[in-house]
Amino acid sequence: MRVGRTHPVAIALVIFAAILMLLPLGWVLALSLKANAALLADTNSVFHAPYTLENYRILFGDGQVFRWIGNSLIVSLGMTAGVLVLSSLAGYGFARLEFPGRGALFVVVLLGLAVPEQAVIIARHQMFSAVSMHNTYIALMLPGMSAPFGVFLMTQYFKAIPRDIDEAAMLDGASRLRIFLRVLLPLTIPAQATLGIFTFLTAWNDYWWPLISATNKAMYTLTVGIASTQMNFAQTEGLGFLMAQAVFAGLPILIVYLFFQKYIVQAVAGAAGR
Repeated sequence: MRVGRTHPVAIALVIFAAILMLLPLGWVLALSLKANAALLADTNSVFHAPYTLENYRILFGDGQVFRWIGNSLIVSLGMTAGVLVLSSLAGYGFARLEFPGRGALFVVVLLGLAVPEQAVIIARHQMFSAVSMHNTYIALMLPGMSAPFGVFLMTQYFKAIPRDIDEAAMLDGASRLRIFLRVLLPLTIPAQATLGIFTFLTAWNDYWWPLISATNKAMYTLTVGIASTQMNFAQTEGLGFLMAQAVFAGLPILIVYLFFQKYIVQAVAGAAGR
């Protein structure tokens, strides 16, 4: 089948939309490279030299920043791993196993998508307070491991895999656990990569729950730590320093997305094909 040419107008519109989306990022980056005194005198100075890395030097000079980065990495990676494991197991169970109340239980899981975090935040805070788990990595990770969307996504992917694969593996003497780990799970890598990226993104940018659970400064995640710095020193450090913090906080997300973007494209294409 011959693939038609993309219309030049469509290409121009896509390029224009991309430029519009990149403009705010370019503006933030440019502000972070200007001296605070220059921006205080005239914001338009961002359009011409000189530029400086002084704001980043100040940022890296604070040893707590690296502690906050480490906390964010531990929480984000731990939460991502937990979501992938639990969602894959639950998705396989709903898609492949027959047990009483499966349909009703699946509906209950999906109802979790309709419950906003703010509705349960007080009860969650009281639960973790009762067992003295605040200011721990477990407290920061555990609530995010409840991922109804992840269960739904993995269920749909497992359902799309032909059951003939399971039957062929069973004829070869493979157990259900072996079929799940060695046969079916590798086929869901695009979905897992997509779910993992969105989970990592959510965990890295989360501010609401870490602000409540992490009251010890040593347990701050990067978002909470940077926010505390802004509240204390925004007026004295200036706009350039504020933008340097924003750039620094967003870099890991950009790197993760660039590394896994091919899996996102595969997952979207696979979902569209189904």
